[in-house]
Amino acid sequence: MALVTRVTDLIGNTPLFELAATDTGTRLLLKLEQFNPTGAAKIRMAREMVRDAERRGLLKDGGHIIESTSGNTGLGLAVVAAERGYRFTAVVDHHACKDKLRAMRAMGAELVYVADDGDDSLATSAREDLAEAMAAARPDAYFTEQHNNDANALGYYAVAEELLDDLGSVDILLSAVGTGGSLFGTARRLRELGCAARVIGVEPIGSIAFGGEGGPYWQSGTGTPPGATVGTAVDYSLLDEGVKVSDVDAFATARAVAAKLGLLIGGSAGGSVHAALTRLEQFPAGSTVVTIVCDGGEKYLDTVFDDDWMNERDLLDESSESAVLELLDRYSPARRDLVGAR
Repeated sequence: MALVTRVTDLIGNTPLFELAATDTGTRLLLKLEQFNPTGAAKIRMAREMVRDAERRGLLKDGGHIIESTSGNTGLGLAVVAAERGYRFTAVVDHHACKDKLRAMRAMGAELVYVADDGDDSLATSAREDLAEAMAAARPDAYFTEQHNNDANALGYYAVAEELLDDLGSVDILLSAVGTGGSLFGTARRLRELGCAARVIGVEPIGSIAFGGEGGPYWQSGTGTPPGATVGTAVDYSLLDEGVKVSDVDAFATARAVAAKLGLLIGGSAGGSVHAALTRLEQFPAGSTVVTIVCDGGEKYLDTVFDDDWMNERDLLDESSESAVLELLDRYSPARRDLVGAR
């Protein structure tokens, strides 16, 4: 193992996990980004946004980074700010996972809330407005503005390169769309490198990025809620198809994967996995389908994996979990191997 001196030196080269495979050779692989520092993919783009700001002279020594975040971007920026000697303020709401907020504070971040205690609604637009105003009022501050920052997508170019190094090619890239950076940054770099993967974006029902009626949803760190603007990191020119998944199905999938395999994935990743599993046999035979798991489930033990929290919000559905468990059984790679052995 190489010896490193900075936490950000540990970013990347995350593993691939084969979750499912059909008898026709189509397989679903998970790019497990929880193996990055902070347990999430977004530290990739947090580092790139700061590097870009430094190159353009927008961040000076001892400067102040400000960002609106539901948690994972803030965690990444907290690490980068600590390493590079910046002050970091995260503008947050109570919809965010409490453990993410605690971790940001532990790493020296200042938290500014846009909602009162007890109000756990998603407040993306209010957060972004406040972050922009705070940065404008401070001459040493820089608002990274992840939704409209070109460096966001650039941070995920390495994901594409890692996938091609490991697999040679990707046929279908199917992942959640929050800011859009992880899916579209990866897709753009794949195409630049000669891999024309089909790109399928997944968002919660209630999100407005792919059209349709907006509404509340509980999947954290993904989608575009009503009242918020779809950022420039969402590159529709790269999108072949947009899919919506309910909170019930997304969370049922995350819970079923944990119970069946001992693998904890976040709620938004549950949405992507649900979309992939339910259409796996519709993809061309022999396809390699990749889903980017943007974070693990350890941050959601008091929400997605807590029966009381789920019941209070009418999200717990045993029949949905059972349906996912049946799909996992049907497409188990171990079962495929047994069939091949016969």
